[in-house]
Amino acid sequence: MSSSAPTAPSPASPPGRRRVKRGGDEALAFAFILPALIGFLVFLAWPTVRGIYLSFTDFNLLTPPSFVGLANYERMVNDPIFWNSAAVTIQYVIINIGVQTIAALVIAVMMDRLTKSTFVRGIVLTPYLVSNVVAAMVFLWILDAQLGIGNQFLVWMGVDRIPFLTDEKWVIPTIALINVWRHMGYTALLIFAGLQTIPPTAYEAAKMDGASEVQMFFRITMPLLRPILALVLIMTVIGSFQVFDTVAVTTNGGPVNASRVLQLYIYNMAFGRFQFGYASALSVALLVILMVITVIQYRLTRAGETDLS
Repeated sequence: MSSSAPTAPSPASPPGRRRVKRGGDEALAFAFILPALIGFLVFLAWPTVRGIYLSFTDFNLLTPPSFVGLANYERMVNDPIFWNSAAVTIQYVIINIGVQTIAALVIAVMMDRLTKSTFVRGIVLTPYLVSNVVAAMVFLWILDAQLGIGNQFLVWMGVDRIPFLTDEKWVIPTIALINVWRHMGYTALLIFAGLQTIPPTAYEAAKMDGASEVQMFFRITMPLLRPILALVLIMTVIGSFQVFDTVAVTTNGGPVNASRVLQLYIYNMAFGRFQFGYASALSVALLVILMVITVIQYRLTRAGETDLS
């Protein structure tokens, strides 16, 4: 009766070899992130630091920057156009975020509950494929007070012409709705992706208990969708505060200053009047505003928490 000889344990790998392998993995990982790191430092970190420095100087491209301390910030605090631009921007953000979020949420829920068609979902995203400049030019023609097809349609319905982009009361709501039309599908797609994380068993259990679609929406969908909605709100608010191209194409800040948003005012100060020091101070102020709003949103919406167990 033969007995198998006990197998000797395989020798452990030398510690030096493990260190070499780990070091090779770290070098490979660093090689992968190096291009992104260089791009971050060159196109984001350095311009931010440079802009903060220039906000304390008087700089017009023709002469070297001269340090002026807090003079630009004192000017900003006493600048009525800055405060008007801030108020106009906030008005735009409120309209844009309110309408866009509600419309995108409704569309996302309809896509999730009523249809599984990829074609329909693709159509919803189509407006986002159009650039802001093109969308602004198209709506500039459509909403023209005299020749625009939009006002022609209103006349056909027996309604007086509306100066959508030339009246102080209409201009900001109109610009906000133009951007809602373009970004609504993309926002709906983000919310739709969040809906896919909600387990179907939650809805099945609610149906067995006799819950209606409305009850399931408010008691299941909304609570479990909160982290995604928080992320969407943070992204859309940051993007809305940086609105520029739609305003530049349609109104260029008019009539008077009714649509002069912060980004347009910064652009005019920098590239219209070559006051780069003051424009940098305005940019830093906008950065601080966005940071404060983002932190507040993150805390209030509890974006880092989830109700899914």
